[in-house]
Amino acid sequence: MSRSPHCTNVVPDFTGDFIIGRGRFRPQQKDTGKRLRVNDSIRISPIRLIDDENNQVGVIDLDDAKQRARDAGLDLVEVSPNSTPPVCRIMDYGKWKYAQRKKEQKAKSHAKQSELKGMRLRPKIDDHDLMIKVNKARDFLDNGDKVQFTMLFRGREMAHRDLGLQTMRDVAESLADISKVEAPPKMQGRRATMLLSPEKKSKKEEAAETESAAD
Repeated sequence: MSRSPHCTNVVPDFTGDFIIGRGRFRPQQKDTGKRLRVNDSIRISPIRLIDDENNQVGVIDLDDAKQRARDAGLDLVEVSPNSTPPVCRIMDYGKWKYAQRKKEQKAKSHAKQSELKGMRLRPKIDDHDLMIKVNKARDFLDNGDKVQFTMLFRGREMAHRDLGLQTMRDVAESLADISKVEAPPKMQGRRATMLLSPEKKSKKEEAAETESAAD
């Protein structure tokens, strides 16, 4: 029997907890590159020229600007067509396009790998173990991942369901500064689950924005 491509995989990690699902976030594809007129595609004259050393040359005839670009072995690129007059720059257009593609590739490399992390709790978990679980969940949330807490009640532990659910509520409260409760603690047979999702930008997203601003 073939499996649906949209099925959720449960993938064990090396820490005793588990990754419930994984999938790359794919935003709607769109062309982010600028479509600029270059050399003979530029029609309007005169133009305001910036030379290859970023100096403001001023308003000059289009043919004169093209000749300056040819003399420099570079291209004349219309960088601000809606200005009056249009602004053109002398540059290596091929090198500029390559730099733009690299920036787009870098942005794609920062695309978030969306994961749903799973954390197991015990009804009578001690404070030390609980703190370890909470800190680990905090790391997941700070990385932009959702965290599902699961508590399984065995045998006589069913008599302590209220304590188990309160423990889960305490966990949600301790992580309230970085997350929100997407699904509150709820009993399902002998199992209680709770889902937390990050409420602020992840470190990866902040790093990507910082790098983009620096570029």
